Amino acid sequence: MLIEVETIEEYMAALPDNRREAVERLHQVILDHLPAGFEVAVLGGMIHYFVPLTAYPNGYHCTPGEPLPFLALASQKAHIALYHMGIYMDKELHDWFVAAYQEQVPTKLDMGKSCVRMKNPKNIPYELIGELVTKMSMERYIELYEKNHRK
Repeated sequence: MLIEVETIEEYMAALPDNRREAVERLHQVILDHLPAGFEVAVLGGMIHYFVPLTAYPNGYHCTPGEPLPFLALASQKAHIALYHMGIYMDKELHDWFVAAYQEQVPTKLDMGKSCVRMKNPKNIPYELIGELVTKMSMERYIELYEKNHRK
C-alpha cells in the first residue's frame, strides 16, 4: 500500500484507522531514540530516517544523489513494516534483535534481510524497537555501509 503524500502529517492522516495509532506510536518511538545526525521525511511512500547528503555526500549507491537510507516505516497491505538497513550489515546487532524479539514477543518473528513485518499491532514491541534504534550511530552506519557497498 503506497501512500503518496509529502509530509509525515499527511502520511498519518492517510492511514487506515486500524493502523494509525500503531504507526504514530512507532514513529514517535523512533524519533525519541534516533541517534544524532539522521533526518526524517516521507520518501517513496514511506517515512524515512536517513543520513543527509550534508553528512554523506555520496548518497545511496542505488539512487545516486539521494540520501543514504537508514530506517523506514511503512503501512503495507498486510502488515506494518520497519526497515532497518544496518541490521543486515551487523551480524551481532541482527542476532541480538532476533533473540530479544523471541524473548519478548509471543508471536513468531517475520523478518527479511532488513524488514520486520508486524501483522498484529497488539504485538508490536515498541520498547525493543526503541532500543534497536539506539544501537547504531550515524557514524557506525556509514562505516558499515562503506565496508559493504562501496568499492
